[in-house]
Amino acid sequence: MTIKEIAQLAGVSVSTVSKVMNNKDSSISAETRERVLQTAKQFNYVPYAGSATGDTKSFLLGVIFSSSNALKMIDGILDAAQAQGYQVITFKTYGDQAEEENAIAAFCKNNIDAVLWQATESVSPKLKKKLRCHNIPCLFLPSASNFFKTDDVDFSRIGYTAAESFIRTGHKKIAFLSASSFYSDSFFKGYKEALFNANLSFQESFLFHQIDELLLTRIASGFISAIFVPDCLDAVKLYDILTRRHYRIPRDLSMITTKDDRTETALIPQISSIDIPYYSFGQHLVRNLIALLEQNVEPDDFKLRCQLKNKVSVCPPRPLQKKHMTVIGSINIDNYLTVNQLPISGMTSTASTLALYPGGKAVNMAIGVSRLGAEASVLGAIGTDLDSDLIFTSLEEHDIMTDKLLRFSDTPTGRAFIFVQPDGDSTISILTGANDLLEAHHVTENEKIFDNCCCCLLQTEVPSPPLIAAAKIAHERGIPVILKPSSRISLEPELLKYTDIIVPNQNEMKTLAPGNDFEERTQYFLDAGVSIVIVTMGEYGCTLKTREAEKHFDIPCSFISVDNTGAGDAFISALAVYLQSGYELEAAIRISMYAAGFCISREGVALSMIDKNTLESFIRKKEPDLLHN
Repeated sequence: MTIKEIAQLAGVSVSTVSKVMNNKDSSISAETRERVLQTAKQFNYVPYAGSATGDTKSFLLGVIFSSSNALKMIDGILDAAQAQGYQVITFKTYGDQAEEENAIAAFCKNNIDAVLWQATESVSPKLKKKLRCHNIPCLFLPSASNFFKTDDVDFSRIGYTAAESFIRTGHKKIAFLSASSFYSDSFFKGYKEALFNANLSFQESFLFHQIDELLLTRIASGFISAIFVPDCLDAVKLYDILTRRHYRIPRDLSMITTKDDRTETALIPQISSIDIPYYSFGQHLVRNLIALLEQNVEPDDFKLRCQLKNKVSVCPPRPLQKKHMTVIGSINIDNYLTVNQLPISGMTSTASTLALYPGGKAVNMAIGVSRLGAEASVLGAIGTDLDSDLIFTSLEEHDIMTDKLLRFSDTPTGRAFIFVQPDGDSTISILTGANDLLEAHHVTENEKIFDNCCCCLLQTEVPSPPLIAAAKIAHERGIPVILKPSSRISLEPELLKYTDIIVPNQNEMKTLAPGNDFEERTQYFLDAGVSIVIVTMGEYGCTLKTREAEKHFDIPCSFISVDNTGAGDAFISALAVYLQSGYELEAAIRISMYAAGFCISREGVALSMIDKNTLESFIRKKEPDLLHN
């Protein structure tokens, strides 16, 4: 493309094009000048080298970066320059003044139109003079240590937005991790300002400089409920550590991070984020550089937009979440052996099949509660063997909180050996394993599990001290305690004192309660402090006994018995859920009998727990008036 052709296309004379392209256009109107420039850009016109002077348009921009962080703007710079008909030459100097001299020399040699320069802390007067001598305008970026510190870009707003998002969700214990972020000081300033405006005091113990055991311990103890992690890599690292430890984000900890505004959210889908506008700020800088160069272009107004992309890792703190049920007791791997006849002394029983299931009464009840639509959290002891992995997987599949499961490296996970004969009758032998290591201090040290708890389910296949500690904490907090006594020949009076409902079967009641008949035995529990006694009787239903009344409940309908091992666990799970859902005690008992019936019709306990929809659909056909609308 020749100068004559550019003149024809722009509708001006050749001399007008020459004046514009050589920056000698003071006598030419702004409209004509703009038309000539746009035509030259459109057709990539550059004057011949032989006719070019130091003032000749090259449509080249020079960019000097002194920090790797500023390089994140490069896509925005390139796209904005290309959109305006310019090309870009970049230099990375990383603060080396000798490299800056080489860059400026190259720009002058190539007749660069303008320069965007992120200089070192002290800009060389010699280099600035060299640019002026070549009539090259320059727009200076802030230095590496003060990058983005302009009137329009206040990064404290990002920290403010993150903290404010937590506060609006109900958080008060909000931490800040300043480990690797380039703009931590600005973020931190905004974070503290948001706390101040919400009348929340900042505590030094909420500030962390690295991901270490101190931070993880304070998360585990509930000392903090939310954390702003400005650096995306730090946030992903912390998220991975917590999920490996079986924390559930955001239920156990809310998190917010930042990311490049060109990074797809899909790359960190599990963490809520606020964009750092590298790309858009790069575009803004180039548009202003061209405005400085072409003068007739209006400067670009840049405003930082702080917005939380999503709330995937932000939710209310535990006390404000949906109430959950705390389940404390035995955790086993159930070994199911199908036999023609249950083992008796002096005889050998042959098993036809062997199946393994997650089990133990704590696991069974937690899964039972979860399948009926309630939240559950488990506290118990397991080993570090492969069996423990099966336990974790099963509980997490049912969305059960597992962060209070305690792992012991020198002891195997408990095992139950369950012999089941064709009519569903069974007998159980238990290898207690890690269950025996559960102690009272494990409960008191994890008292956070009772936060936002609506019911506490206890079973006596673990030592008494942790059960007593749990019952006492629940009692002091006004949380009802339901106790399933099993594998015991006696119960401590202190445990009964803090128990609201006890659910023994007939054999357990005869073993645990002195007396000659039903009346005397149930009265023993009532005299010990228990408010409600429900004695389950298998195919004969159950009997309710309180200080005021006694009532027997026949089974509502017949179920084919395949395995009666978990009937009591299913009964208690449903009883707890429906009582907490506002049902009267008698209605909850009848519903629980249906749940127990479904359980015995399938093999395995945890996996045979009935789900809410199936249970209620069945009940509506049998007793439509039993359920709430």
